[in-house]
Amino acid sequence: MRLTDRIPFQAIVDRPKLQFPDGKRMAVWVILNVEEWQIEKPMPRTVLPPPMGQPLLPDIPNWSWHEYGMRSGFWRQHKALTDRDIPTTLAINGNVCNSYPRVAAAGKEAGWEFMGHGFLQGPTHKLQDQSAAIAKTVESLSSFSGAAPRSWECPGLTETDETLDLLRQHGIEYVADWVIDDLPQDIETPFGTITTTPYTVETNDIAVYALQQHRSDELLRRGIDQFDRLYQESEDNARIMAISMHPYITGVPHRIRYLEELFDYVGGHEGVCWMTASQIGDWYRAQMDALSG
Repeated sequence: MRLTDRIPFQAIVDRPKLQFPDGKRMAVWVILNVEEWQIEKPMPRTVLPPPMGQPLLPDIPNWSWHEYGMRSGFWRQHKALTDRDIPTTLAINGNVCNSYPRVAAAGKEAGWEFMGHGFLQGPTHKLQDQSAAIAKTVESLSSFSGAAPRSWECPGLTETDETLDLLRQHGIEYVADWVIDDLPQDIETPFGTITTTPYTVETNDIAVYALQQHRSDELLRRGIDQFDRLYQESEDNARIMAISMHPYITGVPHRIRYLEELFDYVGGHEGVCWMTASQIGDWYRAQMDALSG
């Protein structure tokens, strides 16, 4: 079976009517991605081109770009989230618990959900033993946080034909890689159902700034437009919006205020609930069980 055949097409207008608790009609989830980039290897992405077009290792400027995020940018985002008491999904490389324990500890102390994000930052397709890497990540996050991760985001949203099966085999219930809808969708595996949580490549600071190179205020402008339309649509059926961010992108001084303003804009609307990946997944499972029962 082709991978896409495992995810049957569903038109949003044909989806069953779903309801959030307490009369809420729309959920927003925030994903903060914290990663380990290895200085001795090519960088996952770059901000500066190599001098004279010749890639060099170690790539000090581009590694430092990311490192600034872990040392400074993360803490601006952490304050923005904790000041507003926003439930947060921490998409975290498993080895961050070892290499940046101060960052991981801040997420744990804030009560954030630890979402598996691979062991080290790099494409899933390059792993020699994908199952072992998933197991190593699950063990690292479980040991550090005190709870096994239930959700997962592959680095760069990269998967192979076997990734979903291996994730479910290792206890993962919810996956963010499939940016296909504004509601979750179930995918069957030999080890049980795994459910998509609506992620984003649109209100995602990597796409907005690192790839499309917009002005500092673009995530705010785009985020408001995205939210407004989903909020309008949620009058008819539930909707979910994701805001994805990285410390070295929106944690920098000239962008952080726009991220804070987006949080305040969303939080100023009635009928909106902040949720984490697993909270969204649990809600969806309960709604579908009720409809089928």
